[in-house]
Amino acid sequence: MTAYAIEGSSDNKLVSEILGEAFADDPVMRWLQPDTTRYAALYRALLTAGHGSRGRRDVCFDGDRAVGAAVWDPPGFRPSSGRQLLAVPRFLSALGGRYRRGQLLEEMFAGYRPREPHWYLAFVGATVHGRGVGSTLLRAGMESVDGPAYLESSNEANIPLYERFGFTVTAEVTLPENGPTVWPMYRRAPG
Repeated sequence: MTAYAIEGSSDNKLVSEILGEAFADDPVMRWLQPDTTRYAALYRALLTAGHGSRGRRDVCFDGDRAVGAAVWDPPGFRPSSGRQLLAVPRFLSALGGRYRRGQLLEEMFAGYRPREPHWYLAFVGATVHGRGVGSTLLRAGMESVDGPAYLESSNEANIPLYERFGFTVTAEVTLPENGPTVWPMYRRAPG
């Protein structure tokens, strides 16, 4: 399998569809929006808000079939207010009455993110499991990002994968309203 960098907004649809399928069983996504048919639209909103717009978007292909995607935000990334405003109707459509949960999630994790400049692995997901897609995507990203990196693991089963790439758990956060647990993870700069 090979990871390819994807450039430009015309790829939002492909990356959103991959991530929507990859996160169909994700505990945080189920808490945020139980209707899995809305997941691709939610990822489309997140990409519209700017995630990956100045960083990296990698898609992993098995032959001509896209089987995984990763989105990285560069150090200091902040979505512009214009992009955030543009994304609001998409968020409302994807989340419906659970829009506030999306806001709460963002507010909660703002306090766990490192203060120093870092790369943020916003999303990484595979549509096929146990075939090294996640490792391929992480390897491609880690080979190109310089400096520290941070992510939030929404699935405890993925923690060992991230640990193999040098990430360590920094906290264990249980979401409100009988929500699942999320593990912020940090990787120091190599060297």
